[in-house]
Amino acid sequence: MSRNKLERFHANSLAYNVMEPGKPRFDQMKGQWHAHFGNQNPIVLELACGRGEYSLALAAKHPHLNIVGVDIKGARIWKGSQAAIQQGLANVAFLRTKIQNIEDFFAPGEVAEIWLIHPDPRPKEVDIRRRLTNPRFLNHYRRLGGPGVQVRLKTDSAGLFAYTMEVLAGQAISDLQYTEDLYQSPLLADHLDVHGQPIRTKYEEMFMAKGCRIHYVKFRLQTPPGLIGAEAAD
Repeated sequence: MSRNKLERFHANSLAYNVMEPGKPRFDQMKGQWHAHFGNQNPIVLELACGRGEYSLALAAKHPHLNIVGVDIKGARIWKGSQAAIQQGLANVAFLRTKIQNIEDFFAPGEVAEIWLIHPDPRPKEVDIRRRLTNPRFLNHYRRLGGPGVQVRLKTDSAGLFAYTMEVLAGQAISDLQYTEDLYQSPLLADHLDVHGQPIRTKYEEMFMAKGCRIHYVKFRLQTPPGLIGAEAAD
């Protein structure tokens, strides 16, 4: 392991805004996020947050929200964590875990909204269950947020977008809005930072430079009877 990574991991171990294995609070966060932030403001998740560009921008734009960026890569989380500290953003935190384990860290109904920003599209058929808009993940989101939890997907992958729209056709949802070309859509307003500029990740910049269109869909998940609290078929 490089010295650079070791230094980043050490910084994470000292950062109050990073929850990761080995820290006393790591296994105790379920149902305790409002206590961590010291308020009752809504909790918003950015799953597969990478370097945390969206987590930071959302926290700066919406001080009345508590943002939690989730990723398994500690070196990526380090960047977002340190930027939050430097910018004085007390309403953002980072959780290091696999997304399939997310219900171990949030109580039912604890989450108000979920953002999926350029997640890995998992294009191989064998990886369908790992796509973050697969029905098993949607069931996780339902339990985390309860009826009406909002989910947003932004992706450069036409394949993931088409797959998601197909999945949603068989789901209990409401308030569906979408575009296949975000930068030609009024829905771009959802992705402007506090200065009115588009929020973009490193990967989005890279794909846009190649001429890729950006797709976006948002919707609210409604809850089929008996799902919350049940061992739904994931």
